[in-house]
Amino acid sequence: QVQLRESGGGLVQAGDSLRLSCVGSDNTFRDYAVGWFRQAPEREREYVAAISWTGSSTDYADLMKGRVAISRDNTNNTVYLQMNALEPEDTAVYYCSHYPHPYTTADAMGILPANNPHYRWGQGTQVTVSS
Repeated sequence: QVQLRESGGGLVQAGDSLRLSCVGSDNTFRDYAVGWFRQAPEREREYVAAISWTGSSTDYADLMKGRVAISRDNTNNTVYLQMNALEPEDTAVYYCSHYPHPYTTADAMGILPANNPHYRWGQGTQVTVSS
């Protein structure tokens, strides 16, 4: 199974931007829809956004809609999450994972619960937003 690794987090001030990266370990990454999730301390993991395997469709949860944009570069096996106008409430560990089955649209990930046992999680990347 393809492994994913997140990076790009950091400590920023409210209103700043960050771009997170999710890199797949091999080319099978290109066959899967990929989503971003986040988990704040003492909270359950939440779905943020997803992109289809081709990059032709995207899906966003309400919690960050309008402030994030997901994209992918399949030549580099990478999915990005551009986050703008960050708020202290966005402080969390951000994770990426791929949909359990290949060749799906982005909204499939929005339907699957974030705690679905088929998702595989890496270390994540910490985003801390100060006020």
